[in-house]
Amino acid sequence: MRLTKNCARALLGIVTLHLNLSECLRMTVRPDKDATVTVSSSLLLPLEQCSVCKVNGAENDTQTTCHSSLALVPDEDVTLLFNCTEPPQSAFVIQIHRKIKCTNDTCSPATGVAQPPLFSEFIRTLVWDLSVPEKTVMSLDFPVDRLKEMTESELCQDGYQYTVTRTNTEGEVKTQTYCKNGLVAHLHIPSQATVSLQVQKGREVDSSIFTAKPIKKQSRMISVTPEPDTIVTISRNTKAKECSVCVGEGPTCNPKELVLRAARNTSVKFTCPQPQDVFSVEINREIDCTEITCSGNIVQAESSLFPDFNRTFTWDLKVPPGLSFQLDFPSPGMRQIPPSETCPDEHTYAIITYQRTGLATIGIFCPDGSITRVQVLYKGRVSLQVPRDRKLEPLDFKVTVGPEIKMLAVVKVNLPRGVSDTDFFSANYPRGFPDDDLMRWDFTVPGMHNYTVNFLNHTESLCQKKEVMVMYHKARGKVGIQKNLADPQPTHRQGSFTMTLFNCETDRTKPGLSLKFRVSVMRSGHPVLCTVNLSEDERLVLHFEKRGSDPYCEMRKDSVLQEKITVPSGTKARLSFLDCPSEDLGLTAVKTIGCRSLDSCSVTGTLLTVPKMPTCLPTLLRSFTWHVIIPVYGTVDLLSPTGNLRQSLPGQECNGSVSLHVAEGDGSSIGYFCSEGIIRKIQVHSNVSITASAKDLSLIQGHFLNVSFSEEISDSIIYTVQPRMGSPALLATPNWPSGMKPYSTVSWIINLPGHLQADLLLTNISQPKCGKGHTFIKVQTLASPKEILSRREDKEAEEKLMVPESFYLNMSNCMTENGHFSVLSMVTLQETSKLLLSGILGAVGAVLLLMLIVLTVFLVLRKKKRMVKEASIYIGKGNIFIPGDHVFPKTRSDSEPHVYASIEDTMVYSHLLREPSYVGTIQDHFQGQPVDTYRTFMALQDRVPEITETAADHEPELVPEMDEYRPFLDPSETFIPSRPRTPIDRQDSMGFMDRRMVDNELYTFKSTGDINTIRLSGADQILNPETFIDSKGEGPI
Repeated sequence: MRLTKNCARALLGIVTLHLNLSECLRMTVRPDKDATVTVSSSLLLPLEQCSVCKVNGAENDTQTTCHSSLALVPDEDVTLLFNCTEPPQSAFVIQIHRKIKCTNDTCSPATGVAQPPLFSEFIRTLVWDLSVPEKTVMSLDFPVDRLKEMTESELCQDGYQYTVTRTNTEGEVKTQTYCKNGLVAHLHIPSQATVSLQVQKGREVDSSIFTAKPIKKQSRMISVTPEPDTIVTISRNTKAKECSVCVGEGPTCNPKELVLRAARNTSVKFTCPQPQDVFSVEINREIDCTEITCSGNIVQAESSLFPDFNRTFTWDLKVPPGLSFQLDFPSPGMRQIPPSETCPDEHTYAIITYQRTGLATIGIFCPDGSITRVQVLYKGRVSLQVPRDRKLEPLDFKVTVGPEIKMLAVVKVNLPRGVSDTDFFSANYPRGFPDDDLMRWDFTVPGMHNYTVNFLNHTESLCQKKEVMVMYHKARGKVGIQKNLADPQPTHRQGSFTMTLFNCETDRTKPGLSLKFRVSVMRSGHPVLCTVNLSEDERLVLHFEKRGSDPYCEMRKDSVLQEKITVPSGTKARLSFLDCPSEDLGLTAVKTIGCRSLDSCSVTGTLLTVPKMPTCLPTLLRSFTWHVIIPVYGTVDLLSPTGNLRQSLPGQECNGSVSLHVAEGDGSSIGYFCSEGIIRKIQVHSNVSITASAKDLSLIQGHFLNVSFSEEISDSIIYTVQPRMGSPALLATPNWPSGMKPYSTVSWIINLPGHLQADLLLTNISQPKCGKGHTFIKVQTLASPKEILSRREDKEAEEKLMVPESFYLNMSNCMTENGHFSVLSMVTLQETSKLLLSGILGAVGAVLLLMLIVLTVFLVLRKKKRMVKEASIYIGKGNIFIPGDHVFPKTRSDSEPHVYASIEDTMVYSHLLREPSYVGTIQDHFQGQPVDTYRTFMALQDRVPEITETAADHEPELVPEMDEYRPFLDPSETFIPSRPRTPIDRQDSMGFMDRRMVDNELYTFKSTGDINTIRLSGADQILNPETFIDSKGEGPI
């Protein structure tokens, strides 16, 4: 083969052609001897614009003829010249035909060969015509490229597409396409067939595509396991020949029919390789009904029995005499068709009844219609026909025991809304209606619609007794309208009705009664008018929208047709609703409340109530939304006017008639709430929308919430919670179980009674992966800023915590990268014994303190009675007080002269030198007001010997007590009992002091050594003289 782009010299001898050639291609090829090659143009262009020419002789010789399609001679060299305005590889296709003939033993040739280099740059179709003798099947093996079965519309993406065309024994032609890289390695070709392979340009092919060999027609074995109470019948078509169905080890064969009743695995053998072309299968079940219930429903799941056969599924139903079996069809219903038609989905249902006069077909039905129920007298059958290779997609019919009826059947119909035409047929149509019998249709007509009945086709029987007639009744009406088949039927009537067809006693040798009629429905055209006046409410807006799928509902505002209607606040609108049922209309109301500044906000708040809606509206108010706008630096407070709120959470759902949904201004959900809970107040640091939902809000009396405004809060949301004893309190983050908004915070102020403590359990925590920041969970009591718990998302912490008093629970979110932050907490209250014991001890301590105070006051008052003379008191490094001076107004408990800046150690213990006679002498001379002196407590003791070393000239003058230490109580006044009298040595005397004990406040010897006695006398207590200034500042005293 030689290719060249230079064709100028070859065109010299051609008859002059006015060609605008884009490219010329010259090539020499030699087909195989068993191949017939055809080169054809795929473009619908004239010959002078696109042709293939056969060139004779050498390169300088001229071409002979040009064609749009040229057949090449096998096993001969030929030079071709392509002249076309388009590239030849795209303008021409190549078809290469070969034949394979088989005998009973061999095929010639035995391989589907190809010539790879031939026209490799063109689109090629390789075709093999196959032929085999009767009772022989050709087996094609694809060892390299296993095939994958495709649909006719699918294309192979790799550029290799196989097509197999078969002709069966009945002369039917079937085509199947395949692609490479599948699971099919063998194909059995009966009789005549054609195999083709289309290869796109530039694709390579192997020299051997498949191998062929003849085989005798083989039988087919199928394993079958019928379900319990199921009968499987395999029947052969009457036109089919030379195929039998066999069962058992024998086997036992039957050329016509095989019935399987046992629910066990059975091997069924067919003597032909494709029995699905010869046999059909019926799968039957029985449903028995008592006077109350039936043994099952008509439910047929996807069956594995004979999926490639024509199948008929049947259900036999029977009820006690006089009753009916009732079939309820799934929504929307079924529609009736004449026997000559088939259903679009190839699933055709039939209802048959058994009467004394024989079988009667109630009707043939398809899915997607208006017939919702059929009641059939006594005994009948329901069948479903599905063609082979069709996936089973059955409907589920509910079977129940129907009421007692005295007619052939009752058909219930729900006519659709809008404009429709529905056809119906009498039983056994087009054959005769059962003799001397009747049938009824119950029609439900939608509101605001008219109906018309037309008899399209009917035949009347030859009556011997009675007459053929039609009776019409209104729904629940007793008076009927009787008409003959030839009379005008009802036209443009309203309301639901029944139609009953009566047959007479007929001459059965003549044609019977048949009727085909149509019920047409149209809208009545009476709209609902309503005027809505919102001029007095400047913040209320109403919205109307269609919620159903009814396309015939028309809404108009001020005579303008609209899909959605909005009535703005402060306006008035005339509304019109035509054929709009209440359940298909949605009415929502929106109201905006708020204030510009906190100073202008209402102190008592605003109660959320639903205003009265116009009674002329054709639907109910099911949703009312309040948009709450907060002032600058403000917070919105939500409280229930009738108690506390409760959030709808698992185990604590709101099942009441009204549900409140609270969301932030940006639409972020906070949660659903209702009454009778533990939430006393909700504070939100943003605008809020509150939506109340109910079946009919106009029936709800009272207020939903009290909305007020307060100072700005630092958190996004704050809940004030009052848990209850015996009922765990659930606390959920906003938008639970979804996550909180990024960087948002929420807090709970949880108030506990004084005698209770709280167990806090973090039951459900979802932590995200934070991109920026961290999530935090913190707990601290109201009385202390110290945190009891602080937990981040990247750290583990306890999930259970005991809190002894009222506390804060705070949570904050981060900027998440993945996941979300949500927490569900539970607070449980319980009694605490420690708190109770602390209370008891505190009360006892208070009583003891009170007794001590009373005793102290009593002793002080008693001491005051003994003081008659005013005295001045000198306090070292303290203040100066003059008797009678008004600068000394304080009482003993309020004044501070008993507080010392410093006290000498030796002076602290000078009371040990006091003799009772000496002390008594001083007290006898002191008759003034009580003064603040430090008196050391001394227990009752024996008299101490007098000290003899005191000089007379150093004896102190007896003056009123000044700056003197003395016991808090005299020994005689103490309540401590006296100790027993004990002989004492000199060092045991109270007038004796050891130097080693000066710095020891416990008077305990810390070291050993000789006793170092010192002299202690009253003279040692004399202070250095100091100068005193009187109250007038006139000199020393």
